[in-house]
Amino acid sequence: MARWEFKLPDIGEGVTEGEVVQWLVKEGDIVKDDDPMVEVMTDKATVTIAAPRAGRVAELRAKPGQVVQVHSVLVVFEDAASAPTTSAHANGTNGVADAPKPPKDDGPAATAVGDIREHLPGMGAASPKAASIPPPASAPRSSGGAGLETYFNDKPLATPATRKAARDLGVDLKKVKPSGMQGRVTKADVLAHSGGAPNTVSTHGPAHGPVAIAKGAADERVPFVGMRRRIAQKMQQSTQTAAHFTFVEECDATALMSLRARLKPAAEQHGAKLTFLPFIVKAVVAALKNRPILNSALDEQTQELVYRKSFNIGVATSTDAGLMVPVVKDADKRSLLDLAREIDRLGSDAKAGKSKAQDLQGSTFTITSLGAEGGLFATPIINFPEVGILGVHRIKERPVVKDGHIVIGHVMLLSLSFDHRIVDGHVGAAFAYDIIGMLESPERMFLEMV
Repeated sequence: MARWEFKLPDIGEGVTEGEVVQWLVKEGDIVKDDDPMVEVMTDKATVTIAAPRAGRVAELRAKPGQVVQVHSVLVVFEDAASAPTTSAHANGTNGVADAPKPPKDDGPAATAVGDIREHLPGMGAASPKAASIPPPASAPRSSGGAGLETYFNDKPLATPATRKAARDLGVDLKKVKPSGMQGRVTKADVLAHSGGAPNTVSTHGPAHGPVAIAKGAADERVPFVGMRRRIAQKMQQSTQTAAHFTFVEECDATALMSLRARLKPAAEQHGAKLTFLPFIVKAVVAALKNRPILNSALDEQTQELVYRKSFNIGVATSTDAGLMVPVVKDADKRSLLDLAREIDRLGSDAKAGKSKAQDLQGSTFTITSLGAEGGLFATPIINFPEVGILGVHRIKERPVVKDGHIVIGHVMLLSLSFDHRIVDGHVGAAFAYDIIGMLESPERMFLEMV
């Protein structure tokens, strides 16, 4: 009986590992060429990997929630012709499945697949995207001269776990000789380079080990995998790395509500659903231009502050798969109508599970809306490595003082969190008041409207 192995293909873009979200086949199934087989989540997106050719699933080598390295065996197949024919793919009057063409040889297992689909966990597949192979690491170079450091790669390839180990050990990955496939630096390489002794103080990761929960007879246990676990990892990374501080202030939304009410019918005639978000995005972009430090990020490897020249605004969206952050690219170059259409498209795609990888990457600042839940204030978690995030609360009728008189006003609370390593308190407060000034006098936006 001919058996052959299928390995996790190189998905490209520097991805070196993936988490198995769910299997779409089980052991004993007979699959056809290009049948969806397994959902794998990477740092970039969730992809559906298809069967490279027909066969019978003999073994599944990874469980949901398990992280698998690229080029590790995922599935073991055997020829369908020699397997029992109970599959739905069987046909013919004698109940024997159509035998696939036998492999040309019994050489190395397949390591690439021609059809990779990007989508959210548990949702339908989107348009196919061909897998790309990252270029190999550059050849080692020496700084020249006896006793000087050797640099092996200006842009070393390594997994997040390896990079964390390097940070904890105070190791520059550029100076570590790689031994992994395609010139990747492994954790063993980092330990060998440093002698294996971690720093006394580590600013990354919890001080305690994994917490075990005692089993209860009536408890229900559900695997903590997929998008929910990825969100947890990102939140943990943000709170353990960025030094959060939060600033909360009121915003009188009366003029904003009046302007939106006047423009809404005209926007609908142009096929745009005009919410408050396009106005808020415009105000945020204007404030970012006035305070460039809020549109920056800290490169911890090079210890450089990177001032972004693009204004890509993430708009947090609640979905069945978890909180997603689609990104409005080049928000500074879009009109209110264009922003309204793009925000609506991104939100609809996210809720339907059709978001593409490029729609979820590259944000420089994030806005999160608490919607109908409102609340008095919140401490939103920064979408790391950004340095700030704006939380928008529901507009409520509240008593306000105007010209010495108490009147009913429409008040919106804004909660902003900043990375105190980069943003000083007075800068964060000034940024907040920049936004509030634009929203309380929204006609100012037309002075620089695109």
